[in-house]
Amino acid sequence: MSLGRRLLMRAFGRPQGWLGRVGGVVMARMNTDRSAWVTDLLDIRPTDGILEVGFGPGVVIAQLLQLVPDGSVAGVDPSPEMLAQAQRRTARAAAAVDLPQVGRVDLREGTAASLPFADGRFDKALAINSMQVWPDAIGGLREIARVLKRDGTVAVGFTPQSGQPRAGITDTLIAAGFIEARLVETNRGFCALARKP
Repeated sequence: MSLGRRLLMRAFGRPQGWLGRVGGVVMARMNTDRSAWVTDLLDIRPTDGILEVGFGPGVVIAQLLQLVPDGSVAGVDPSPEMLAQAQRRTARAAAAVDLPQVGRVDLREGTAASLPFADGRFDKALAINSMQVWPDAIGGLREIARVLKRDGTVAVGFTPQSGQPRAGITDTLIAAGFIEARLVETNRGFCALARKP
């Protein structure tokens, strides 16, 4: 792997050290609108249990917490730096709207390959600018399917800068066991949605 690629991975792919902390700040500022677009596609209800895989600095987690006042939000990210940023951001978001956080938010260090959650726990799941750095995309999506309830929905979204090609995304979801896979594209990026049978 080239030096440039290693630096990009440390800042954005799997954030580490000071580069990861700076990358988290950049991601939080640049991806807010695109993240809201992906969450809108999920048609979230107030009682939903939501999982985000690769939550980064926690922008989406903080947004989701406000969208599910009677539900719960959980997530995994492999980066300790991102976990710390997400925990701080989520605590501020909960305090700003006087929502309880205890029992409603469960953020952990982890990866898509081995999700630390029970089978059938979540109504919806999402991953934004994350799947392209998973070592095994189909394996990670199978894990997401495992923790989704029947008829649960997954959204995998990408910005134009993600490096993820559009071609084959819906096929990958189907190979992982999802059905009704479809692609939604705008100038903000693209998102593949599918349902667990």
